[in-house]
Amino acid sequence: MEDPRPESQQGPEARPIHGEQPRAHQQPYPYPPYPPYPPYAPPAKTNSKSIVAMILGIMSIVVPYVGLIIGIVAIVFAALSFKELKRTGEQGRGMAVAGLVCGIIGTTIYSLILLFIIILFAYSGSTTWESNLTTLNA
Repeated sequence: MEDPRPESQQGPEARPIHGEQPRAHQQPYPYPPYPPYPPYAPPAKTNSKSIVAMILGIMSIVVPYVGLIIGIVAIVFAALSFKELKRTGEQGRGMAVAGLVCGIIGTTIYSLILLFIIILFAYSGSTTWESNLTTLNA
């Protein structure tokens, strides 16, 4: 069966190549069409406790006066997130490690500062530094 449209409106597959006879059912491409692309996989979920541990760990270093308490909370959240990461297979291990490390550093820094302040107040009540040093050496 012939295409009723004029030859100028027919596609290139309907027109014969120079010196070739027109074919009745000419295929436009010799290969079958490609299958559709598979859908994109949704991004993996990040553990929320890992995010909290990292934020609190950073805050334990940066925020003065309450860094000791925030650091301890960051360590607890990091430990909880490690358990959840093993159980659920979520992402966020790097954030949990960062929260743990920063929490330990913040807790250590503010523990040393607190210890220094306690020692400073303990020695500030005495009369002289020399008497305090002799009592320590004795």
